[in-house]
Amino acid sequence: MSAATHYETVIGLEIHTQLATRSKIFCGCPNRFGSAPNTQICPVCAAFPGVLPVLNRAVLDMAIMTGLALNGQIRTVNEFARKNYFYPDLPAGYQISQFELPIVEHGEMMIEPEGAPRKRIGITRAHMEVDAGKNLHEGIQGASWVDLNRTGTPLLEIVTEPDLRSAAETGAFLKKLRALVRHLGVCDGNMEEGSFRCDANVSIRPLGETRLGTRAEIKNLNSIRNVMRAIDYEVERQIDLIEAGEKVIQETRLWDANQNHTRSMRGKEEAHDYRYFPEPDLPRVVIDAARIEAIRAAMPELPDEKFPRFQKEYGLTDYDAGVLTADREMADFFEQAVTAARPADPKAVANWVTVELLGRLNREGIEIAQSPVAAEALGKLTRMIHAGVISGKIAKTVFMHMWDKGGDPERIVSEQGLLQVSDQGAIETEVDRMLALHADKVEQYRAGKVQLMGFFVGEIMKAMRGKANPGVVNTLLKEKLAG
Repeated sequence: MSAATHYETVIGLEIHTQLATRSKIFCGCPNRFGSAPNTQICPVCAAFPGVLPVLNRAVLDMAIMTGLALNGQIRTVNEFARKNYFYPDLPAGYQISQFELPIVEHGEMMIEPEGAPRKRIGITRAHMEVDAGKNLHEGIQGASWVDLNRTGTPLLEIVTEPDLRSAAETGAFLKKLRALVRHLGVCDGNMEEGSFRCDANVSIRPLGETRLGTRAEIKNLNSIRNVMRAIDYEVERQIDLIEAGEKVIQETRLWDANQNHTRSMRGKEEAHDYRYFPEPDLPRVVIDAARIEAIRAAMPELPDEKFPRFQKEYGLTDYDAGVLTADREMADFFEQAVTAARPADPKAVANWVTVELLGRLNREGIEIAQSPVAAEALGKLTRMIHAGVISGKIAKTVFMHMWDKGGDPERIVSEQGLLQVSDQGAIETEVDRMLALHADKVEQYRAGKVQLMGFFVGEIMKAMRGKANPGVVNTLLKEKLAG
């Protein structure tokens, strides 16, 4: 039995979610990614002396909406606090955050880890805070530069209970949370750009122990895959320390994706190290019940609601419903395609979206919003197959034409002469010719080699350039081969 089986892994997460407001949290500077360094700053977000912050109403509303989606309690009286620490990208020398009175408490989210039962993960709190700037090190000789564009960007930090027990559970949680904030429209969930960032607190303890072990906080995690890899490494590192008679030190560690290991960054701070106190320049935030209910009423359908509806309304499998509801834009695309495809079976539309379209999107590395094939066009293509206008094989040719050049499937089929041949006389002529040409195989089929049916169908479809109606081909072949 390996040493790892004697220990239980305990993981808690801190997820920094950049809120997708048009302006920053306490000033009117634009909140957008990718601008030239230090071009989106003003005296407020650069912390000039004498300036005063003013809370962005949209930040508050997005925090409330996220809290409701996480089944959390919205604190109707909450306040901002100063978190004091010094770093080059923090011009004020403190971060405006929330401490004792956060806006959201006591939430939860259910996860479905692959091959494991459904599990509840508690949400301790979610609080509003301001993001810091960014230190730039790469490509700079002997120095670091500071870009303050990100300073003042609104964050909602979501803190979980230490309820996760493996890298797999953590991955499932992050995927579901990322899908949730994207569904809500409060965050684009882009980990590479830093709009959805995760710190993982990892510890181990002997099986059966109830007290928490000494934790290490892992930072610099810019993808869900790296979060999972870092957890697996850190668990192994801590087990090796304990088995060697050493102690795990409470510290902050960085994940090095190139070296596949964590390394020490600094000792882990406690709350008292930050010397929190109420922010003197901002009043307490008081939220009335009517505002909370108005936000609840305006919320979009959530993934956990959409999933069973897709199964019931469209007859989808667990897998298809899961894929199609994991992303709001994907779900919207599918439903638009289903509308355009009627009376075609929605399951046929799901197959086109999850196999052909999603496969191509993944190969090209683009999102559904950038798909060259519109939802209505894909729906019309499915409807044409259902109506017998084109075969499935021809549909793939049309799909590739739409991907490469765009266009309406009906026009493409008409212009390129791709209409399916359903005329029984024309198909029967080709069936008779093919059976005569392969008389030896006809005898083999009649002698029991029934797998030759696929050969006959393939030869006929090839001869008719894929335009023959497969249903008519199969019916005629069975009739004639039976004789």
